[in-house]
Amino acid sequence: MDLYDIPFDRMDGSTATLAEHREDVVMVVNVASRCGLTPQYTALEQLQQKYADRGFTVVGFPSNQFFQELSSDEKIAEFCSATYGVTFPVVSKVKVNGRKAHPLYQELTKTPDAGGHDGRIRWNFEKFLVLPGGEVRRYAPQTVPDDPEIVEVIEAHLPR
Repeated sequence: MDLYDIPFDRMDGSTATLAEHREDVVMVVNVASRCGLTPQYTALEQLQQKYADRGFTVVGFPSNQFFQELSSDEKIAEFCSATYGVTFPVVSKVKVNGRKAHPLYQELTKTPDAGGHDGRIRWNFEKFLVLPGGEVRRYAPQTVPDDPEIVEVIEAHLPR
């Protein structure tokens, strides 16, 4: 299945795909509001601000599979905006693991990270860079979004 054609729900109830970002670098990350890694929102937003005009975006996928996300999309949106000033898209809550995992995550998790881990999402804030053309790079939750290795990949693949 083509990653770019997999639909997901926005918080406003509309449906989207990654197709509008086919030529861009996209960081897909499963986020949570009540996690020890939640401060990564700061670095995610800084990347968004720094590279958005060059063909980069973060897309946050809230998930409560680790029991650390707020109860509703409205509360998540308010938290992201008020606490971290998030401007990148944060979509409607999804499951990232198991039989009911969102189809996008079913595809993304086939990609191993540098340590060879593929399959299940290990924790909140696991990151996937979707590069122009659909190549995927996976990064562990503890790897910060602005890690030099990630930034180097982003900068090398920016379309403009």
